Amino acid sequence: MDEKNLKKETCAVHAGRMSAEHFGVVNTPVYRASTVLYSDLAALESGKVPYVYGRRGTPSSRSLEEAVNAIEGGARTVICSSGLNAIALALLSVCSAGDHLLMVDSCYGPTRWFCDRTLSRFGVETTYYDPCLRAGIEALFRPNTKAVFCESPGSLTFEVQDVPAIAAVAHAHGASVLLDNTWATPLYFDAFAHGADLSIQAATKYVGGHADVMLGYVCANESHAARLAQTHDHLGIYASGDDCFLALRGLRTLPVRLKRHGETALALARWLQQRPEVSRVLYPALEDDPGHGLWKRDFTGATGLFGVVLKPVPHDALAAFFDSLKLFGMGYSWGGYESLIVPSKLHRTASKFSADGPLLRIHAGLEDADDLKADLQHGFAAMK
Repeated sequence: MDEKNLKKETCAVHAGRMSAEHFGVVNTPVYRASTVLYSDLAALESGKVPYVYGRRGTPSSRSLEEAVNAIEGGARTVICSSGLNAIALALLSVCSAGDHLLMVDSCYGPTRWFCDRTLSRFGVETTYYDPCLRAGIEALFRPNTKAVFCESPGSLTFEVQDVPAIAAVAHAHGASVLLDNTWATPLYFDAFAHGADLSIQAATKYVGGHADVMLGYVCANESHAARLAQTHDHLGIYASGDDCFLALRGLRTLPVRLKRHGETALALARWLQQRPEVSRVLYPALEDDPGHGLWKRDFTGATGLFGVVLKPVPHDALAAFFDSLKLFGMGYSWGGYESLIVPSKLHRTASKFSADGPLLRIHAGLEDADDLKADLQHGFAAMK
């Protein structure tokens, strides 16, 4: 059967498996390797062997890469040690000294820091743009604009971008399109079908799914595959066999977990909309969300992460709310089986986000939705 004709849910289960190479074992074993021995001098001199050195790949990393390629529909995937590492790699694979980068203003905070504090040192200039810009982004292009970075929905404020419209403009100007697709994953948003050249995933989140792995990946289309692979190799980026194993394990159950995360998040979001303490809920799956039309057009599902703007409340009351929660943990990251909640601090320079009260970020885990509502109810009671 042609793997390209399989549904993504089926690919998540079957892609990248190497059972025939490992005595029928279902999961590719963990390879912890640095030195790889050659059978003879001819093999060493030819380089025509599947593995040459631990940093440059093992069956553990290749299984994950092949599985991701199948689900993403890409030409080449490389594995990184974190989501931020993947973002940095993607940017370095398309930007050079003297280039100009367009970065969405609602991006993940460390992405902004990398642009402002590291890329700038190497002569790459970054301009931040309003996430709600569509084809109007063309006004920001310069002769040296080499890349446009999207993140949809945006971190913390969850604006949905018109990626196809942005990609059409970028490609007309010869620029690459990079997409942080961690929120939707390739199951709910097809990055390449919507115009991206590089699809980036913080696999720490939903791919890992169990709050116990740090990993990222970048998947490239055909035109960007060689440069991505070369940059990955030259930077010596490596992910351990243990982490690749855990990510691959998570990938096998990703479809069923995402469905549960999304169902619970929607139930919580609708419930929170009715709460007197809440000003608004930021979740594109809600019919009255500003990004709902684009989400419905381009996405096939919604996941468990969303934002909540509270009505004005004193800080000590907010602290009472957070400190009284039992099921929602306070911790950074998301995508694991556990529900999380943190206050959010925005970093914006090109567009304004108005909030009359505190902004919270909630990740709906795999617990029962009614139990999570009861926990939030307990928090709101303490806040009063």
